[in-house]
Amino acid sequence: MIASLIASPFATDTAMGDRVRSLGERIGRLSEEQRTLAEALDAPEVVQTASRLDTFHGYMPVLIVSFVVSLIATPIMRKLAIANGVVDRPNDARKIHRVPVAYLGGVAVYVGIMAGIFLSYVALRAPEDLLLSFHETAHLNVDLLNAPVPISILLGMTIIMLCGLVDDVVGISPRIKIAGQLFAAAALAYEDVGVRLAGGVMAPIGAWIGNQDLTWTWDPGVQIPLLGSGQIEFDLIYWTGAAIIAVFVLGACNASNLIDGLDGLLTGVTSIATIGLLVVALSLAAQDDGPRDTQRVVLCLAVLGACLGFLPHNWNPASIFLGDAGSLLLGFCTIVIVLTLGDTAKTHLVFAGLMIYAIPIIDTILAIVRRKMAGKSISDADDQHLHHMLKRALGVRGAVGAIYAMGCTFAAIGVLLSDSRARVSYALALLFASYIAVLATKAARKAHLEADMQRRLEREPADQSPSEDEAEPAEAQPVANA
Repeated sequence: MIASLIASPFATDTAMGDRVRSLGERIGRLSEEQRTLAEALDAPEVVQTASRLDTFHGYMPVLIVSFVVSLIATPIMRKLAIANGVVDRPNDARKIHRVPVAYLGGVAVYVGIMAGIFLSYVALRAPEDLLLSFHETAHLNVDLLNAPVPISILLGMTIIMLCGLVDDVVGISPRIKIAGQLFAAAALAYEDVGVRLAGGVMAPIGAWIGNQDLTWTWDPGVQIPLLGSGQIEFDLIYWTGAAIIAVFVLGACNASNLIDGLDGLLTGVTSIATIGLLVVALSLAAQDDGPRDTQRVVLCLAVLGACLGFLPHNWNPASIFLGDAGSLLLGFCTIVIVLTLGDTAKTHLVFAGLMIYAIPIIDTILAIVRRKMAGKSISDADDQHLHHMLKRALGVRGAVGAIYAMGCTFAAIGVLLSDSRARVSYALALLFASYIAVLATKAARKAHLEADMQRRLEREPADQSPSEDEAEPAEAQPVANA
């Protein structure tokens, strides 16, 4: 009895020790599992949920609807334009057509783009896979659906198209067109479309000053109307992004307008660029990059389908032109897609998008430089654009084909940049763009010098040749100066 009482405490201690050791081992295993899961979450590898081709097949009806609607709407717009006298008359030496050509092609393209986007809206509420097969994503909206194209983009497209349409029909001041473009940019900023692309650029600044979000809040101590909390918040990233949006929208709209100088040129260049942007958008959707994946794919397919439906009517010899309504619209749609690439602060994707759409950008920069060299205003028109110089050497179709080839090259470089930030991609882009810029500048400079020489010769009377008496001192003067 006494022996059992003495042994009992030792037995209890041994059991408690075993339990403690067992709990320690379990805690160790759980800690290891927790560390493994944390490393997996922090891993940079991205698991693709679907291939790019599978995602494209799911959204392809958008392309088909936009194509068919644009193809049918274009001849209707042409008849309306001719009936109402909305035509482009060849009263300028820079124009390649010799008979009046109808405008309002931009309206047909707008209708085609809207039709494709409308299909995506309807498909969201339709039974699954009936109209579209949306890709699987964890970034759903409040209705647990794929996020549709924002209303701000549709509003911006409408404002841009209407400004261009009014200019095509009755003509408006450039200031009014710029105001319309700024209003469209403000609509984008209101819904944060493209605003966050500044986050990737400014993140190092936030880390350096210890304010990663670059947001400051100030409490004035009094209640301010329209501010429920009474506090004033300043988000530097947001306002910087809004300013970038305004610059991008103005630049892209006017760049597309400048390059629209040959039959089928802008429509084809935009189609090629949109294909490149579509490849990038499909890659991001396959990786489930963010809530704008569906929006990017739908926009790319809608713009591409509308351009392809309009291109047969716009091909040389064109039976209808885009007009400002179409050229400004295509520039706006393209830059919106580029801006959304930076929605998750991946600024290198925005650079890749700009590279894909480099032809209008390069042509605009060269036009500014060329006109400054000639002492002209930036808004003065001339016939020294890239497509004009190629047309004089290759003809209309040859020039368009050459620029198409350049567009394909830039699109391939841009896609390469989006997949990997390899130095070779940047080097290729720099070399190719520099080659085009130098040749175009040389040709424009030569043409300017020849025109200047011609003007000087025309100002000098033909019979004003120096006499022999006047010529002798002129010949002897260098000797005297020596």
